[in-house]
Amino acid sequence: MRDAVTTALSDQYRESQWPMPPRTETQDGQPRRLGVELEFSGIPLDRVVDLMQKHLGGEVQTVSPYELFLCDSSLGDFAVELDFAWLKRRGRERALEDAPDELGQFGESVLKLAAEQVVPFEIVSPPISMANLWRLGDLFQVLRQAGAEGTSVAPHYAYGLHLNPEMPDLEAETILAYLRAFVCLFDWLRERSKVNLSRRITPYIDPFERPYVKLLLQEDYAPDQTQLIADYLRHNPTRNRALDMLPLFAHLDEKRVRKAVDDDRVKSRPTLHYRLPNCEIDDPNWSLVQPWRDWLQVEALACDPPRLQRIGRQYYKHLSGLAGGLFGDWAEVSAEYLLPELA
Repeated sequence: MRDAVTTALSDQYRESQWPMPPRTETQDGQPRRLGVELEFSGIPLDRVVDLMQKHLGGEVQTVSPYELFLCDSSLGDFAVELDFAWLKRRGRERALEDAPDELGQFGESVLKLAAEQVVPFEIVSPPISMANLWRLGDLFQVLRQAGAEGTSVAPHYAYGLHLNPEMPDLEAETILAYLRAFVCLFDWLRERSKVNLSRRITPYIDPFERPYVKLLLQEDYAPDQTQLIADYLRHNPTRNRALDMLPLFAHLDEKRVRKAVDDDRVKSRPTLHYRLPNCEIDDPNWSLVQPWRDWLQVEALACDPPRLQRIGRQYYKHLSGLAGGLFGDWAEVSAEYLLPELA
């Protein structure tokens, strides 16, 4: 067993690999937090929760064979589930039945076996202080060692890693800066993430379409919050974007968002929903810190108005050229605007 000094030094080393964004607090002066969603397979749900409990503490609550919760862990409350809405609903219903329906249970078992071949398990973390993300990274390494499988294991494993960073403030100007930074770096992020073919052919991580990108990059575009949300919904009435803004905009104006997008999967929260990275949890050379560092390039650009203005002008010119941005490697050009210390 490691002594206390060795443990402290090791923890300090791990923390040092996790740089922080330029703005580490919310407008209320609280530490910014980040939620993480991880899709994977290879380990039964009850085994996943058992590993999490051993690593983080807490109490396990079982809703059904397809939905479990780890409550009161050292990082908060986690949901662990098979990402299949019908089975989760059926599992909840069966828990309330007085007598077992053997035929129904048989059909459910067959469907469960089939679903587990194509549908991922998912861990949904609570909002975690960005300073504590290294501890979540450690948990993912525990799951890898236990046999967790990610995107590259099978051609049909369209598994992703989602980051939900809490906004530093909710001003329209700040939100616009994040949108501009993201669209300017999207090609680089997609190349950097090596997005798996099975995920590229699905609509879940579609980029913003060119008319909306050009609107965002117009130098005289300075919408208030109402106009920013209205323009977004007009161009993007869907969750299927690599940067899904619907949770944030539902937090700000839920009535407007629900009117435009009838989808109960949209959860109101003061965060962005970044969905581009693969889950490569089975790769010993992959860790959560890599997509986190890539996302921090967006954070750093959004918080640097002069640099953001320069790249925005150049990208708008690129998109407005005779070829409309179809030729030329924008990912390579945009990389010139990155912070080398985050690479």
